[in-house]
Amino acid sequence: MKKIGLLSDTHGFLDNKIFKYFKNCDEIWHAGDIGTVELANELEAFKPLRAVYGNIDGGVLRQRYPLDLRFEYEGLDVWMTHIGGYPKRYNKRIRENIQLNPPRLFITGHSHILKVMPDKSLGLLHINPGAAGHHGFHKVKTLVRFDIDKGVIKNLEVIELGARGKIDQ
Repeated sequence: MKKIGLLSDTHGFLDNKIFKYFKNCDEIWHAGDIGTVELANELEAFKPLRAVYGNIDGGVLRQRYPLDLRFEYEGLDVWMTHIGGYPKRYNKRIRENIQLNPPRLFITGHSHILKVMPDKSLGLLHINPGAAGHHGFHKVKTLVRFDIDKGVIKNLEVIELGARGKIDQ
């Protein structure tokens, strides 16, 4: 069993509480809008990092991370992208591919809206971890943490880091 820490939309701000909540994680996954190379480096120095670039990420981050990342992890088919939509409202860019070859776990960011919802028609779980940074309209910074055990997601937790714009580290 492996533990995953999932975040998105940090926009260059890394709340120190992330290190507490992700200390027992095997990997960190970032669903885009990282914001700075320094933030990516800090996460990579802490734990193995899988990430995609988001619409605000510049050239270096776009060279380092892909737009889409599809991989198998512990028997689970995962697709992570920054702008992907959600069940019944997938982004036009990925809609046909996700319908023809759906993953078991589809991870997005971008909206700053925390969502964990199944797509029963495609047999997948969609997760958007919300936003962990200060920029945007979200009121609370959020993360998601879960286990993967032989291709099955277990022990999924939503973690609130506190109000956007407030630093209480």
